[in-house]
Amino acid sequence: MNALHRKLYRDLLQLKGQSLAIAAVIAAGIAILVGMFSTERSLQRSLSSYYDRYRFADVFAPLKRAPDSVLADVEAIPGVTVVAARVTTEVVLDVPGLDEPAVGRILSLPDTGRPPLNDVYLRAGRLPEPGREDEVLASEAFVLANKLAVGGRIAAVVHGRWKQLLIVGVGLSPEYIYQMRGGDIFPDDRRFGIFWMRRRALAGAVDMKDAFNDVSLQLAPGANRDEVIAALDRVLGRWGGVGAYARDRQMSARFLDNELTQLKSSAITVPAIFLAVAAFLLNVVLTRIIGTQRSQIATLKAFGYTSIEIGWHYLELVLAVVLIGDVLGLAAGVWIGRAMTAQYTDFFRFPVLVFQLAEGAVAGSLVVSALAAVAGAWQAVRRVARLPPAEAMQPEPPPVYHRSVLEKIGVHRLLSQSGRMVLRNLERRPGRALASVLAMGFAVSLVVFGSGQEDAIEYLMHVQFSSAQLDDVMVTFVEPRGPAARFAVERLPGVLYAEPYRSVAATLRFGPRKEDLGLMGRGQGAMLRRIVATDGRVVDLPAEGLVLTRTLADKLGCRPGDALTVEIKEGNRPVRTLRVVELVDELVGYAAYLEIGELHRVLGEGEVTSGAFLRVDRSRLPELYRTLKAMPVVAGVAVREATVRSMRDTMAKSLEASRVIIAIFSLIITFGVVYNAARIALAERSRELASLRVLGMTRAEISAILLGELAVLTLASIPVGWGLGYEMGVLVFSTMTTDYFRIPMVMLPSTFGYSAAVVLAAAAASALVVRRKLDRLDLVEVLKTRE
Repeated sequence: MNALHRKLYRDLLQLKGQSLAIAAVIAAGIAILVGMFSTERSLQRSLSSYYDRYRFADVFAPLKRAPDSVLADVEAIPGVTVVAARVTTEVVLDVPGLDEPAVGRILSLPDTGRPPLNDVYLRAGRLPEPGREDEVLASEAFVLANKLAVGGRIAAVVHGRWKQLLIVGVGLSPEYIYQMRGGDIFPDDRRFGIFWMRRRALAGAVDMKDAFNDVSLQLAPGANRDEVIAALDRVLGRWGGVGAYARDRQMSARFLDNELTQLKSSAITVPAIFLAVAAFLLNVVLTRIIGTQRSQIATLKAFGYTSIEIGWHYLELVLAVVLIGDVLGLAAGVWIGRAMTAQYTDFFRFPVLVFQLAEGAVAGSLVVSALAAVAGAWQAVRRVARLPPAEAMQPEPPPVYHRSVLEKIGVHRLLSQSGRMVLRNLERRPGRALASVLAMGFAVSLVVFGSGQEDAIEYLMHVQFSSAQLDDVMVTFVEPRGPAARFAVERLPGVLYAEPYRSVAATLRFGPRKEDLGLMGRGQGAMLRRIVATDGRVVDLPAEGLVLTRTLADKLGCRPGDALTVEIKEGNRPVRTLRVVELVDELVGYAAYLEIGELHRVLGEGEVTSGAFLRVDRSRLPELYRTLKAMPVVAGVAVREATVRSMRDTMAKSLEASRVIIAIFSLIITFGVVYNAARIALAERSRELASLRVLGMTRAEISAILLGELAVLTLASIPVGWGLGYEMGVLVFSTMTTDYFRIPMVMLPSTFGYSAAVVLAAAAASALVVRRKLDRLDLVEVLKTRE
């Protein structure tokens, strides 16, 4: 070990508190990077394996009804290798222990063997036996949420007939890794389930003998997917096809793709913020450490050490700190990755979801952290290399003392002697003060950003369920119904007001772009389901023309005033040209709206409705639920209160891990930044403070000088951190926007108060540590003369 290595070892021991604090910041960035990328890799590999092994289809096509003979035409489409036809239906369920009606989707299985596409994984029990009309395989999420088991029974209204279903097995499907009913914004495993029944039994129950209403395709490698979808639509058009779509448009797959995209974006942006803070902090710390070691640098150069050797010595100091941060960060990253992967099993249903460490992320994090640290310390190291020995032997020239601007206007008269000393030191070294404020401001911003996530979700919940969705119950009919259905709904027990809606499958085209979705018709002045913009503004539907969500308009590339071609996928399948009147930034949803009367005119029909939103007397809800469970015309029921409860539970689970992780890292980083600022200030001013002690000032008075400066810097950093945290949230949330969700950047006063409390607590803890150092100052040291 040469002299520089011994000095490096002693410097690390002397700076152990500051080094660990910086290493903690680096560790936080690495932990999030490794944890998130490893989680993304675990999900992606499990997903690919699941899709391949259980033959997840490439193309899906729902339709009204077609005879099995049509399958020959489907099989003849160029590029198609496997065709799987089946029967599907949605039913209202009476689940034991659940007051509200639940909704089930029943899919047919072949009468013998396994499905050629979208196969099921048997978690428990067995498959339904051929010829047994009451046996079903139930989805695992629904079974667990309702505390059911193999051998349990549930009641269902299947095609207008009351039926008892026997659960003989529990299964999973690549189609429903993310199990959510169409039209919902969050999964509700307790009130929505998937079931599988043998085809002959299901076809007999829903009058689909020798017919099908859903088909899936597997394509040959290199097949043109768009051409296959267009050909399939032509074949199924006369049979009530509502538009084929590719795998990436399938609901579960689409949500999974969005989640993986968000995860990857967060794995880049959030660690980048942490590592930028670490680089900035290293620059501040190393610059000021070098200032306190000028005489040591001069001595080393006098003994023949070159500028390159001394510069490398300080780079080694930086890299040693980075190494500590790397080790801590990798260990924490594995823990975070395992915790996040385990948490995803609550939302995504895989047969097996095993954590896999992303080796590339590990290697990348080591390189990135080293580069960030070196970049942050580079200017300080260059100063070392350029410092001539003769200049380094001398102390830094003292600042020029003169009356400051604040003293000239008389502010100093309001301060004590210690306060005036604090004021003068800050004014005469503004660059150093600004660097400290920015460093602590970054720490505050991390706390603001971490807490702001909950504020954003709370605001989304408030807008969605206190302004947009005001109905108590939403009822969906099996098929669109005439005015009599609306009057029947209005007469249901406890219904105070019913607001009808009409929904129809459609394709919107603008130039070469198109989007398949449900065109929603609602009445002008709707009171129970309103269109509410991100800023809380309520948008009323015009008498004519389309209102689009901005995300949909961006996908189509259209703006207000543009004319869209609207192809209706139901009834006579009319094609109309409609003009875009307005765009709206909804927080939840991906939709096109039309005034319900205008939609009736487009469809060429009378007052037909797809369902209704209901305002209900809460005291009569149990009676209403019992009635809805037995109504054959009802295909689905959504209860607002249950949706809110489910959404809160889901968000609480999804935010639980991130909340804890960000809180821990924010506290570590905040303490590290504030502690570093205090320790460096003490190292720079120890001789000055010791001199003041010799001149008669008390420990309390010299503490007031140093800690008063820390207090001023901390207070100044709080509003800076608030601004940085807000902008950080805007940046990160912009990467998390999907077709279905826009996460708003909203921060409540409590978040700003909490962040201020955290940084003040960290400052107080740092002050206690520094105060102990002040009490141990060696007063004899001030008698030595610096040569």
